[in-house]
Amino acid sequence: MNTIKHVFFDLDNTLWDFRKNARFALAELYIKYDVENRYGFTFEEFHPHYHESNEGLWALIRDKKITKEELRARRFKEAFDNLGIDNDALARIFEDEYMETITNYNEVVDGAMELLNYLKPKYKLHIITNGFIEVSKRKIETSDLNGYFDTVTYADEIQILKPDPRIYSYAMEKSGANKKESIYIGDDWIADAVGAKAFGMSAIFFDRLDDNFEMDDVPTIKHLDEVRKFL
Repeated sequence: MNTIKHVFFDLDNTLWDFRKNARFALAELYIKYDVENRYGFTFEEFHPHYHESNEGLWALIRDKKITKEELRARRFKEAFDNLGIDNDALARIFEDEYMETITNYNEVVDGAMELLNYLKPKYKLHIITNGFIEVSKRKIETSDLNGYFDTVTYADEIQILKPDPRIYSYAMEKSGANKKESIYIGDDWIADAVGAKAFGMSAIFFDRLDDNFEMDDVPTIKHLDEVRKFL
């Protein structure tokens, strides 16, 4: 991979630890609104329902089956309904406050800063994210990730989500990069690895959840420090 000049990253769960920060934010809201005392369910009982709802809805967004507005309307309602809490008003409060609360927490994925410090002197660094634009901006600007990236491409800018090749094309134009001199690193097999390869970029799959997907010419890593073997 000695022709690589540009390294593109996914944001959530590749660099910015969405799962960890989301858990912190949700625990804060759960206490704030006294959910356990009001309904008898602990946060540990609630959290898997939120995780299942959120992950499933983001997959539907990626597959162009729902909009982000539908995700926001459904994820907490579904989580509370599945837990056994019938309170749509509470679900709306959680959604309204969650987007702000989550950026109060800025844990990055283990090894992220060490990798960025290693790559920064050698390559142009970029991000392509499907996340909500205003929230994603705050995630970067208020965390240790700030200042490392030459460009950040937000799906909301052009209303096109990974793995659609048009978002990769837009990122190339925005960054001045050439796809033959670029590589993409992300934790979502479809949106990141498959999407980048379909566009014609090299890709590295960050398999944080042990999904064990495979594709020719797509290396799999389990920890970010393994990127150094390729770049």
